[in-house]
Amino acid sequence: MREKIKERESLRIALERSKREGRRVVFTNGCFDLLHVGHLRYLEEAKTLGDLLVVAVNSDRSVRELKGPLRPIVPEEERAEMLSGLGCVDYVTIFDEKDPLNLITELRPHVLVKGGDWTKEKIVGREVVEGFGGEVVVIPFVQGFSTSHLIQRIVKRYEKKS
Repeated sequence: MREKIKERESLRIALERSKREGRRVVFTNGCFDLLHVGHLRYLEEAKTLGDLLVVAVNSDRSVRELKGPLRPIVPEEERAEMLSGLGCVDYVTIFDEKDPLNLITELRPHVLVKGGDWTKEKIVGREVVEGFGGEVVVIPFVQGFSTSHLIQRIVKRYEKKS
C-alpha cells in the first residue's frame, strides 16, 4: 500500500496522466489523527464522487500549528500509511503548509471535498477549483465521531483506573 503514498511532484504527474485518460480526480485533506469510523465513512463517500481519491495529510508540524502542541498523536508517516491501506483511497500525500491551497492549485482536482463541519464558503481552495470549472462538495458530518472526542474518551477511561 505504500506505493499509494506519493511526493507532491510524482503525484502531480500521476494525476495528469489519469486526467488525460478521462479519470475524475477527487481531493480531500485533513489531519486524520487516530483514524476512526467517521473518517472511513467520509472517505468512502468522497470516493463515490469520482474515479480517484487523493487524500492530503497535514504534516506533524502543520497539525501542531492547527491543533496545539499535544497533537498529533500518530506521526505523519503512520497516518499516511493507515490511509493508504483503505480501499477507497488511491493516493496519499503529506503537506507541510497550514492549509492545502498551494497543493490544490498544483493538482487541479475535478472535485474538492470537505466534511460538514465546513461551510462551502470557508473551504480553502474553493475559489481555485470553481475557477477552473471544478466542483466543491460538502459531505455531511458523521455525528459522534471525531479524534478530539476519541482522545477525551480514552483519557477519561484511563484516568478512572489511576
